[in-house]
Amino acid sequence: MVLLGSNVTYALNESAELVRDAVKCLSARGLRITSISPYYSTACFPEGAGPDFINVAAQLEVESDPDQILSELHQVEDLFGRERPSRWAQRSLDIDLIAYDDRIAPNRQTFLHWMNLPLERQMKETPDQLILPHPRLQDRSFALIPLADVAPDWRHPVLGKTIKEMADALSDDAKNEVSPFELG
Repeated sequence: MVLLGSNVTYALNESAELVRDAVKCLSARGLRITSISPYYSTACFPEGAGPDFINVAAQLEVESDPDQILSELHQVEDLFGRERPSRWAQRSLDIDLIAYDDRIAPNRQTFLHWMNLPLERQMKETPDQLILPHPRLQDRSFALIPLADVAPDWRHPVLGKTIKEMADALSDDAKNEVSPFELG
C-alpha cells in the first residue's frame, strides 16, 4: 500500500492534478495499481508547516521487494521535482510505502523503536532504512482514512488491528482534518 500526497501550493486543485499525474506515472512504470481511494484534502502535519495536502491511497500488486519498490517511488518523486530541504517541508510529491503485506522491516525491534519515538525526536530524526509498516500509521488520519477505502481489512502485523479499526478509533478532531476533494 502506498500513500501519495502533494502540498505544492495553496491551490489544492494544482496539487490534486499533480497526484493524478503521479498515479499515471506509477502505472506507466509497471507498478500495477489494483485499487485507488478518492482524493482527500488533509491538514498539513505538523500543523502550520505549509499548505494543506491532497492525499490518495493506492493498493499495488508487485513482485519486487520493498526496497526496490521504494527506490521506484523515489524516482517518481524526483521526476515531479521532489526536494527534501527539511523534515516535513512543503512537497511537490510525497509517496510513502505504508505496508507490504504483513512484513515487518527491517525487524520488530527497529520497528518498535520508530513507532514509540517521541514527537520531538520524530521532528528531528529520520530512519536510514525502510521501516514497515509505517511506524506511525495508526496515528495519522491523513493516511488511515484514504487507506480505509482501499484496504479496510488489512491487519497491522504488530498492533493486530485492521485499517478500518484504526480509522474508527481516531478522534473526531482527527477525522475532521480529512475531507473529500473533487478534482476539478
